[in-house]
Formats: sequence, structure tokens, C-alpha cells
Amino acid sequence: MKRKGIIMAGGSGTRLYPLTRAVSKQLLPIYDKPMIYYPLTVLMLAGIQEIAIITTADEKWQFQRLLGGGDDLGISLTWLVQQRPEGLAQAYILAEEFLEGSPSAMILGDNIYFGEAMQERLERARDRVNPTVFAYRVSDPERYGVIEIDDAGRALSITEKPSRPKSNYVMTGLYFFDGRASSIARNVRPSERGELEITDIAEFYLRENSLVVETLGRGYAWLDTGTHDSLMAAGEFVRTIEQRQGLKIGCPEEVAYRLGFISREQCLRLAANLAKTGYGAYLKDIVG
Repeated sequence: MKRKGIIMAGGSGTRLYPLTRAVSKQLLPIYDKPMIYYPLTVLMLAGIQEIAIITTADEKWQFQRLLGGGDDLGISLTWLVQQRPEGLAQAYILAEEFLEGSPSAMILGDNIYFGEAMQERLERARDRVNPTVFAYRVSDPERYGVIEIDDAGRALSITEKPSRPKSNYVMTGLYFFDGRASSIARNVRPSERGELEITDIAEFYLRENSLVVETLGRGYAWLDTGTHDSLMAAGEFVRTIEQRQGLKIGCPEEVAYRLGFISREQCLRLAANLAKTGYGAYLKDIVG
């Protein structure tokens, strides 16, 4: 079955108050684009065109005003509502009907990925039968789901926010799971934090020895934009790369055009709508 995508863009964004009192965290700007453009393009780079976006009832219309049904990008967007934030594994319960037993790729709405061979890694994970998680080395692993890896790159253990981490590698907010993910999520019990932890789904696959770990090394950047400082740092990172290279990060119109989701004429129409901006000029330039 064809792999479908999920973007988890719910939650209350309390760590970013007062910024998020009036607008969703995932709609805040990361340099020249709304935050959600970055995870959206990750799924698109994986060749995924059917995507469900999970958000809150109050903020759903804001996302729809920005992205509509996805037709302009050659994709199909389904909108799902999260009434209460009850953990990342809840995404698979909310998206169960949308997935219809299909394998999936789920990404957090506040995560940014950058690296030269990222598309190839995403395509490998998309085509792989086994579930895949992406690991990244950090200096503060106790804040995340820590993944212990042996010398061959195999996962040995996964622990959610441990006080004494066994490793500096953590699971990032990108998960390629098989068609069983929703049923597994329904059997997950709330943690001490009262949440359905995504690590419990990953541990299920780990116990049956089917979990694959893609380690993102020094040539990659993984940014989590959940705090004021990390939000600013992400914007500065994107600005620096874009101004130095003249190429954009997280530009869904460009990805749609380069992957053949939309035609040259469609891309030019999107550029015309942004004619007064550098963003629009960039889109016009890439199609020649």
C-alpha cells in the first residue's frame, strides 16, 4: 500500500507564550516561511502526496487558509482535529481512519531537517518494509527519547527522557511506521506524564527486532523549534544558508515542481501570486 503522511501540528505551544496565545506555533515564521512549510516539504521530499495535518479546532482554519486542500502543490491534505494534547502516539489514533492500514510517515510540526542526502534517506525509509526512526546526536539527551545504538547501528534500547541517558543519540520527530501503527497506539498506556508516548510504539518494533535506525551525522542539521531561543536559532540558520547558497530550505512550491507534482505553468502561477516578494522571484527563477 502507498505510504501516507501525518504532520502533528496540535498542542498548545505554552513554551512559546505569549507568541502562541493568538497563533499556532506551527504558523510562526522561520525566517521567510511559516514553520509548517519545513515538515511539509520533508514529507513531500519522501514522495508522499496524501498527508493529514492534525491541529486544534480553534487553529484549523488558519492552516486551511494557508494551505487549502493542497491542490496548488499537487498534494492532498486532510484536516484532523486534536481535542486535547495527549501525547505523540495519539496521532496514530486520530489518523486511523485516514491511514486505512497504510504504512505512514509522521513528522512533528516544529521540526526542521537539513542535509545534502536527506532526500535519498527519506526515499529509502519510504520504500523500506521495516519501521524506521531517525537518530541525531545532541548535548542534552535527557530532554528527548534516548536511543542506545551498538557499533553496527542497531538499536539496543529506547528510553523517554531518562535522568541518566545511556547515549547522546535521540529519536528525532520523524517516524516511518508500518500499517500496524494505529492498532499499536491503541494499546499504549499513558506514561507517568499522562501522555501516550511515541517511544512506546518504537519500542514495540524494537522488541520484535524490526526497527531500523537512520543516524544523521555531522553533515545534517535537526532543529526543534519549541522554545524562544530555538525558534530564533532556526530562523538564523535558515537565513544564513539561504543567503549564502541562494537556495531555499523548506520551499514546498519548489519541491512540488522539482518532483513533478506540479507543472512549470503551475509554479509560475504560484510565483505570480507572490510577485512583490523575494520568495516569488525565487520561484520564478527556478523554473527558468
